[in-house]
Amino acid sequence: MNTARISSTICSPKFDSSNSITSRKGSVSFCGNSRVRSSRAVMGLLSTDYKPKIVTGDAGYVLEDVPHLSDYIPDLPTFHNPLQDNPAYSVVKQYFVNVDDTVAQKIVVHKDSPRGIHFRRAGPRQRVYFESDEVHACIVTCGGLCPGLNTVIREIVCGLYHMYGVTKVLGIDGGYKGFYSRNTIPLTPKVVNDIHKRGGTILGTSRGGHDTSKIVDSIQDRGINQVYIIGGDGTQKGASVIFEEVKRRGLKVAVAGIPKTIDNDIPVIDRSFGFDTAVEEAQRAINAAHVEAESIENGIGVVKLMGRYSGFIAMYATLASRDVDCCLIPESPFFLEGPSGLFEYIEKRLKENGHMVIVMAEGAGQDLLSESIRSMDQKDASGNKLLQDVGLWICQRIKDHFARQNKMAINLKYIDPTYMIRAIPSNASDNVYCTLLAQSAVHGAMAGYTGFTVGPVNGRHSYIPFYRITETQNQVVITDRMWARLLSSTNQPSFLNPKDVIEGKTEEEPVTQLLNGENCANGKLVNNEISNI
Repeated sequence: MNTARISSTICSPKFDSSNSITSRKGSVSFCGNSRVRSSRAVMGLLSTDYKPKIVTGDAGYVLEDVPHLSDYIPDLPTFHNPLQDNPAYSVVKQYFVNVDDTVAQKIVVHKDSPRGIHFRRAGPRQRVYFESDEVHACIVTCGGLCPGLNTVIREIVCGLYHMYGVTKVLGIDGGYKGFYSRNTIPLTPKVVNDIHKRGGTILGTSRGGHDTSKIVDSIQDRGINQVYIIGGDGTQKGASVIFEEVKRRGLKVAVAGIPKTIDNDIPVIDRSFGFDTAVEEAQRAINAAHVEAESIENGIGVVKLMGRYSGFIAMYATLASRDVDCCLIPESPFFLEGPSGLFEYIEKRLKENGHMVIVMAEGAGQDLLSESIRSMDQKDASGNKLLQDVGLWICQRIKDHFARQNKMAINLKYIDPTYMIRAIPSNASDNVYCTLLAQSAVHGAMAGYTGFTVGPVNGRHSYIPFYRITETQNQVVITDRMWARLLSSTNQPSFLNPKDVIEGKTEEEPVTQLLNGENCANGKLVNNEISNI
């Protein structure tokens, strides 16, 4: 998208105010900032002096841009992009991304709507800020496992090598702490050739271990000038702090993030890699539960899937399966006893069909576990809450209920494929997606962009500021049409409390319903903006 008459002022430390970046139809100017906050060795702590790089234009156009090396290092030389001489890309008519290309965050608009927020489009630029032989890149994976990690690693290495002629790439062993406490792994196309066929990560991973000063010291001592960080929201918060420290020291180091979460709970981007594979693999567990349940009288199959705070895997696996009678996710509270409760629904389904399948996310029903009170404040090294095993708990409660009622004998089978789902190689769809993510990150780093994460926004890969993907978590909106599709598919109740139902009936019903979840928070309306279906 071409922008007209764009201008903005962004404050950045250690920058000559005479320097500027000029686009085809506009300009962006910068000014110095005398206050620079020192680094903190705490993951997730963002600098209070961070200034978002905002560009505005006509008709309400807003570009939430990502930092660039030239923002704080003046007079950086540029070089022609090696892709211009790459025979593989000689047939591409317009391979380079225009300097004005941006991607709209919201694509469903009205005729009088402002143009809204945009992000810089990902892709190769005609000019780069690194010469191939000067690049010394490193790759690190942090947090839990996810299908596709090895594919991303492979494609970063091969992208740097085959597209840009970069030969010096290191793998950091064991997550963030590997920067200062582990050996590095030299990575070449030969080393990574077949790793996409294996699950996990060849670099190893860990939670926590983030010491900003030690990490940046290691980056500086090793002469690393491109850092590729693969991980979830906590990892990306750590990457943001690393970028701030790199900028404070005035280092020519590009910091690029590749968002990873099997739960699909990173906001802004369309989806996270590994999610498709997880949903596909979850089908095997659901199918097994269905076979077990329908093969015996009053059979109940319970499947627990991943989803600490967001129930996307459970929801999409349920919709894809069509064998599920009830889906329980963290965003949709439920209750056990009484009219319209879970136990009553189970009895109804068993009488109708003689069997049923329940799918639940690991974070669902945590408020119902009396034992969880003792663990609510306990967290792992990444800052995630330690959860009780809701699967075993719900199975025992179901057994106790039917034993107490003495109405019918049930046969319950419990399947927990949690770690099997995330430890497998990525499927074909995720392999292609991981390739695009890796190459977009490489293009961005070579073009001098830094302090960004990459991901698809409305189908177009974009460079997104770290703060946009760490400020909140993506969750299922239970007032959205996708959740309504699930309820229609399973025929399960919404599990609203009788009190909520009575109060809801007394309220005036809106004329129209929400088109999407943008006006919702935790399934509740937060303003009066209503969209037509």
